Amino acid sequence: MATKQGMCKNCGSLVMYDDRDELCECVFCNCVFPTSEAAEILANPDKFEFKNEKIEKQEGAKHYYSSPVLPDIVEKAVKRDVVSKAQTDTAKLKANEFEISPNDVKAPKKLVIGMAVGAFAIVAIIVAIALPFFLSRKTLTEAITADIDTVFAASDKSFDYKQFDIYGLSCQYVKIGVSADLTDEEAKQFYANYSKLRSDKSGNATGDVEMYIYTPDTIFFISKDGFNKNVQEVLEIIETTEESK
Repeated sequence: MATKQGMCKNCGSLVMYDDRDELCECVFCNCVFPTSEAAEILANPDKFEFKNEKIEKQEGAKHYYSSPVLPDIVEKAVKRDVVSKAQTDTAKLKANEFEISPNDVKAPKKLVIGMAVGAFAIVAIIVAIALPFFLSRKTLTEAITADIDTVFAASDKSFDYKQFDIYGLSCQYVKIGVSADLTDEEAKQFYANYSKLRSDKSGNATGDVEMYIYTPDTIFFISKDGFNKNVQEVLEIIETTEESK
């Protein structure tokens, strides 16, 4: 058994009928007609003409429907549809009434100004701390560079060229490239000369200088802790030192 829908041949109202019945009855106009016609009219309502004739209900006659659609039910369905559309329109304005949007949260003007002033103050403090160190290092680097020739006064050899790189917050790191091989004593003298030059220019006598000297065949590494000219070991020391920085 199954309840199906059709359309009344007289008034065009919705008709509910049992698929086992040959006839169905419209609860609105009392029209009784074959269920096959009700299904056919519902499928193609434009092909039929509804006469809307007045039909008297026959007392004691069988009613051919199982789930009637009463007027009050239709009215309630219409009301529910109206409410549903209204809720949909409201949802378009705000998907979730409990959701906080940027417009709902506005920081007070004083708070915004205070945050801006605070951020500016923090930046100013950082600049005030970092700028003197930067200028001090820049001044020291320029002073050492101006007299860098004194570093290479360890030998009577004639160098075709010399290059250097000074870095570190207090210019404590230096790399020197020379065009000729050096003896151990000459390399150590380069280190002593640079340490003295840095001390004279900065007024800092600490011996925390680390120097790398690159020659055609050897790399010297000299610091206050020792002296090394083994190429493989020096390369490992350089890599370790640079990673720690």
